[in-house]
Amino acid sequence: MKLTVVGGGSTYTPELVDGFARLRDTLPVEELVLVDPDAGRLELVGGLARRIFARQGHPGRIVTTADLDAGVDGADAVLLQLRVGGQAARQQDETWPLECGCVGQETTGAGGLAKALRTVPVVLDIAERVRRTNPGAWIIDFTNPVGIVTRALLQAGHRAVGLCNVAIGLQRKFAALLGVAPAEVHLDHVGLNHLTWETGVRLGGPTGRDLLPQLLSDHGELIAADLRLPHPLLNRLGVVPSYYLRYYYTHDEVVAKQRTKPSRASEVAQMERQLLAMYADPALDEKPELLARRGGAYYSEAAVDLAAALLGGGGSPHQVVNALNGDTLPFLPPEAVIEVQAAVGPDGPRPLPVAPLAPLHAGLTAHVTAYEELALRAALDGSRERVFRALLAHPLIGQYDRAEILTDRLIAHNREHLTWV
Repeated sequence: MKLTVVGGGSTYTPELVDGFARLRDTLPVEELVLVDPDAGRLELVGGLARRIFARQGHPGRIVTTADLDAGVDGADAVLLQLRVGGQAARQQDETWPLECGCVGQETTGAGGLAKALRTVPVVLDIAERVRRTNPGAWIIDFTNPVGIVTRALLQAGHRAVGLCNVAIGLQRKFAALLGVAPAEVHLDHVGLNHLTWETGVRLGGPTGRDLLPQLLSDHGELIAADLRLPHPLLNRLGVVPSYYLRYYYTHDEVVAKQRTKPSRASEVAQMERQLLAMYADPALDEKPELLARRGGAYYSEAAVDLAAALLGGGGSPHQVVNALNGDTLPFLPPEAVIEVQAAVGPDGPRPLPVAPLAPLHAGLTAHVTAYEELALRAALDGSRERVFRALLAHPLIGQYDRAEILTDRLIAHNREHLTWV
């Protein structure tokens, strides 16, 4: 089995490699290829990756290359974890929206749109090259904004599934609070990428007893603190929202805080410098503890589980993925990409039935879906007007004068990545 990671020079990669090493019975990788144009980072990350495999007795071969076509040739699955523009672009995404009173965030709002415009064309080019070289390969997208990127891939006819670590993180959190194994916890997880709610937490599977009321009663304050949301709000909602919902439910408070402290991008950039220095140490042969603060917790477990299911070797029967809506959420168009529990196998994901979504959640889901459709049109076809329409449609913006200013600032900060400017 050959797996290729595009963006293999990322500081995330040792988390992924550690999962491949630990879970080799679930996903027996024989060759792991790390593809990245940054030779310096690739050397450091590749060296640590080989030492992790050696420490854990994994017999697989790790190859590093800047040649995408060679890297994906013969791959059974290709994982995408790239960041177009690097942390410098993220720093901009988190900064200039604040000047207009809007949240500065890399996956939602104006910053999220900027990331989509930079990312979609690059990902589609990679996917076309994968299809030419190896049309049977599955593409697993971890690149944000996952929902928009996955929709672009599926719309272009690629064998693609989107993946996020929010659900597996909540599953692990709830399992610990309940004192059970994570595999025993099934989430009724529904919505869009970075816009989801846990409407049930079931013990033993989709039809198991719902323990969400008990969790909210016994641990609601702790859960709310982790999400950085007010505890009374969780009690009133009766569900557990993704922590990304704080950008919607407490937008102005978040903006005020962001204006008074360093950006997350600057924090991550500092962590990356520290991590790369650690990776250079030839004695290091395991992922460092600092990596947990970088983000992407449990990404490796989720990626192994998904790849194993897609490649027919096992994996959990039900997994939270980003996939085509079809008729799962009837108030959304079939071509929308949703994030829900799905049965996953060699033919891809099949979303499980979802209970009707409360209007409070369905309305916001429909609103953001409309924005994502407009964002994808802007990413594929360009033009200032398309960017403006996407920003005007976003529920965190939605005002004519603000959308006009943000459009100009988005274009100004991303000229080098926008071919149509």
